[in-house]
Amino acid sequence: MKKRNTKILLVDDEPDILEIVGYNLTQEGYQIFTAANGKEAIAKAKKELPDLIIMDVMMPEMDGMEACENIRKIPELNNVIITFLTARSEDYSQVAGFDAGADDYITKPIKPKLLVSKVKALLRRLKEQEQNSETLNVGGIEINREEYKIRKDDVEIALPRKEFELFYLLASKPGKVFKRDEILDKVWGNEVVVGGRTIDVHIRKLREKIGEDFFKTIKGVGYKFEV
Repeated sequence: MKKRNTKILLVDDEPDILEIVGYNLTQEGYQIFTAANGKEAIAKAKKELPDLIIMDVMMPEMDGMEACENIRKIPELNNVIITFLTARSEDYSQVAGFDAGADDYITKPIKPKLLVSKVKALLRRLKEQEQNSETLNVGGIEINREEYKIRKDDVEIALPRKEFELFYLLASKPGKVFKRDEILDKVWGNEVVVGGRTIDVHIRKLREKIGEDFFKTIKGVGYKFEV
């Protein structure tokens, strides 16, 4: 994924944030687009089809949570990486962000160089994932890594990117217990800092969409997929 072909959509109602973040990412060679609220973000995302969206939570007209939920319903945007950039660092806010379909959560203030590093880490993992086109069939579920699609009982199940990656990891080795640190490293990358409850939130969503019995919690260790 060449930088000049990588599109990043910045969404924030503070012009200074758009200017500072946009400048630093433009200097790295990324194509930058901006929006000032959730409604504008949805329209701009449909038009530009970005690879990454960095979005504030508290905004007028439509907040980031609602915008994220709406973007996840658009088929051509289902695989876009969405990262919240916000001053709200409370744990419940992070959980709500992941429930809305976000992939990561970055709190303000953040130094420009650190933000650029996080963006590079997210996009690097995106490139690695796109290079893996393997299809798995396990427990009557077909998992198409190339198209990010899952079919169970002839019904297609839509999953946000990080839920899909977590599911793919666990299903790739049924019965294997994946430790929490290993899951964070392989799904989120050790350069991306996420909250301690991130995995739990995503496992809960997978249980709701795919089935309780597939995902087993190993207390104090991690999770495994059983068929």
